[in-house]
Amino acid sequence: MHQGERPHHAADLAAHVRAAARDRRVELALGALAAGTLALILLMLATVVIGGWPSFSTNGLSWFGPGAGASGDPVVQFRAMQLGVPLPGHPLLYFRAWPLIWGTLLSTVGAVAIALVVSTLAAVFLTEFAPTPVRRVLDPVVRLLAAVPSVIYGLVGLLLIAPWVSQHLISNARRESVQYVVQLSGSGLLTATLVLTVMIVPIMIALTANALANVPPAWREGSVALGVNRWRTIRRVSLRAARPAIVSGMVFGTARALGEAIMLAMIGGGRPFAPNPLDGLTFFYEPIQPLAASIVKEFGDNPNTPIGHTVYAIGAVLLFSAALLSLAGWAVRQPLKRYGIGI
Repeated sequence: MHQGERPHHAADLAAHVRAAARDRRVELALGALAAGTLALILLMLATVVIGGWPSFSTNGLSWFGPGAGASGDPVVQFRAMQLGVPLPGHPLLYFRAWPLIWGTLLSTVGAVAIALVVSTLAAVFLTEFAPTPVRRVLDPVVRLLAAVPSVIYGLVGLLLIAPWVSQHLISNARRESVQYVVQLSGSGLLTATLVLTVMIVPIMIALTANALANVPPAWREGSVALGVNRWRTIRRVSLRAARPAIVSGMVFGTARALGEAIMLAMIGGGRPFAPNPLDGLTFFYEPIQPLAASIVKEFGDNPNTPIGHTVYAIGAVLLFSAALLSLAGWAVRQPLKRYGIGI
């Protein structure tokens, strides 16, 4: 009896050893893949920082500020670099990125602020009020919109929204009031912000709706049982529990808005101009050229040129901005996770 069991015991032991070895190989392979991904990210970061360092070292912190007079226009600065002729009184790598940074801040903050309100209300409707057949249709539609290429949004904005804004919202008197400074064509801050909002709303809706759907029903039922009305229950229970996911949606949406290049290059107005809030409503129609769009428009074949170093510097600013954004989102989510549901 005992002799008959020994072969089975040996076979089980050998199978266990083989399974452990296989698990170990998979673990090592996954670890190598993770380490390779991290090394690739660090290599990319080092390449961008090294490439942009000549621009930063030449300009210092003034790189982030505005320039004076015509030399403060990034278009003039880029053309001087392209021609290899420095602007009077400045080095060849002279660059002032404030108009690009200002355009990035305006379009990103505006789009995220609008998208936060719209996505939260849409997610509440999907999870709390929409009938099941409607929810089954809208869920895949939202995910499909999140996957639409940005160039499609840019095409719609360029062919439909910008002409409509130009014809119906910008009067001739308004055009003439700023024609010596900038041309109003319908492609500008307002159009870029609206299309950017449409781009990031589906991402934020999907994350928020998923979190709201995962709120334990007992939490809502307990609130209703205590006599709290439905809207107050949604606001004080469901949305509070989903705060970590709402923050995550804001981080993802902001990251996409910061890095969007093709669409903003198409409908931002094509000029690195800093819209002035003191211009009143004209402010919303003035052109912008965010940082990411400037990379698309200015980068050439040779990175070891003044323009190449400047574009690398812009890329470094975007990379560090995205990293700080992720870190801030993580820090905000930590205390919220104790009270809610998130990702």
